[in-house]
Amino acid sequence: MRQHPMQSIKFTAQASADGVIERDFTLGEIPGVLWSPASGPERAPLVFMGHGGGTHKKWPAMTGRARRLVTGCGFHVAVVDAPGHGDRPRTAYDEQEIAALYRAREAGEPEGPIVVRYNAQLAERAVPEWRATLDALQELPGIGTGGPVGFFGLNMATAIGVPFVADDPRFTAAVFGLHWPDALAETARRITIPVEYAMQWDDEHIPRASALALFDAFASKEKTLHANSGRHKELPRFESDSAVRFFARHLRATAVQEV
Repeated sequence: MRQHPMQSIKFTAQASADGVIERDFTLGEIPGVLWSPASGPERAPLVFMGHGGGTHKKWPAMTGRARRLVTGCGFHVAVVDAPGHGDRPRTAYDEQEIAALYRAREAGEPEGPIVVRYNAQLAERAVPEWRATLDALQELPGIGTGGPVGFFGLNMATAIGVPFVADDPRFTAAVFGLHWPDALAETARRITIPVEYAMQWDDEHIPRASALALFDAFASKEKTLHANSGRHKELPRFESDSAVRFFARHLRATAVQEV
């Protein structure tokens, strides 16, 4: 598996609006974006976010959540394009799995087995990249090492985020949700940091028992289940506000303790 050791982030574009600085960057071949407060303390906590399947680093949900975390908490927020997504080329395997997903959808067959399989393969490719990105972000003076780090990722980002967070002691708290337990439950048992978990009670893809099984697997002493009525793509927008409050509780408290 290709690694990305000791590379530095290169900023390629910058914009500023409403107290938020948005900077595009690359880390080797990995494109990403970093949102930061325009003013505030010299250092602030970081939330590493992941995007959902078929979307990208600047998908409206990513931009909206990032701005909430920056303006509401004064945090830095970073997202990178997952393999085969956004500005990154698809491999032959990516094309094969996406075609299989569309065939199942058109035929009215279950999508879960394909999504679980494909996302597990994406996680094998993405976790080393995300770890290298976090390494590089912590070299920036406004973030630094030793400060609190949160993870925020639903759908495909949960499939990548669970193995990412499970083996990285830098994470302080995480928000996950909207995924099957099949390839994740065993790894989730190694996660002990506070977790907020979102599920849709009427999800047409993920059976209720499956969603509950993944929540149950986390070994965290503090974990909260947010179950809302509605289908898979009907997660209420107010869950983003809840995530902001969750991270404010845990990352601010940790930052104060470390001062």
